[in-house]
Amino acid sequence: MDKILVVEDEKNIRELIKFNVENAGYEVETAADGKEAMAKLSEEIDLVVLDLMLPEIDGMEVCRRMRSSEELRQIPIIMLTAKGEEVERILGLEMGADDYMTKPFSPRELVARIKAIFRRIKEYRADDEKIKDEIIEVGKIKIDISRHEVIYEGQKIILTPKEFELLRYLIINQGRVLSRDLLLEKIWGYEYAGDTRTVDVHIRRIRKKLNSDYIATVRGVGYKFVKME
Repeated sequence: MDKILVVEDEKNIRELIKFNVENAGYEVETAADGKEAMAKLSEEIDLVVLDLMLPEIDGMEVCRRMRSSEELRQIPIIMLTAKGEEVERILGLEMGADDYMTKPFSPRELVARIKAIFRRIKEYRADDEKIKDEIIEVGKIKIDISRHEVIYEGQKIILTPKEFELLRYLIINQGRVLSRDLLLEKIWGYEYAGDTRTVDVHIRRIRKKLNSDYIATVRGVGYKFVKME
């Protein structure tokens, strides 16, 4: 059974999330602040629902510490933000959150997002089994599928799980224009109505880490991977 850590300082919201997520068939641990969350985080946790505004250690710092940890780096994070915290949402995504939801939110929608993430992980692992020994090399980029490593110009590049998956998908489909909606469906596992900022932020982070123009923007459509020598 997949285990989810819910980090939320408001008791009513925390209990509401716990109730709905457990009813969906998941095991749930809870934490009321960032310090308690860090104490409960381990490789046994399969996903974190993380509120942005927390006492002790805020959600942004928890996210940063997770993405800096070899042990915790691969755990997906859904960040919860208050309505109007646009800057904070973008910062959260840039810090490595996989997804975000704005309060007030539908518990049913949150469960759907959680299911989508686990479905994508399952599909991704199945794909990896088919090509587990494959090393993809394009220009100065080398992706080691089995090790989940990206090497650029001989240097190891640290990517979050979603960044790795997104770059891998773009490379496999190099030269093809991929819409933001398609990328959301293939990488995040759900149809995302309206705001596609999640994709844009992740693309920007990959570009910054690679410091290159491999990923081209196709105005009004999406992105494509362009092989550079």
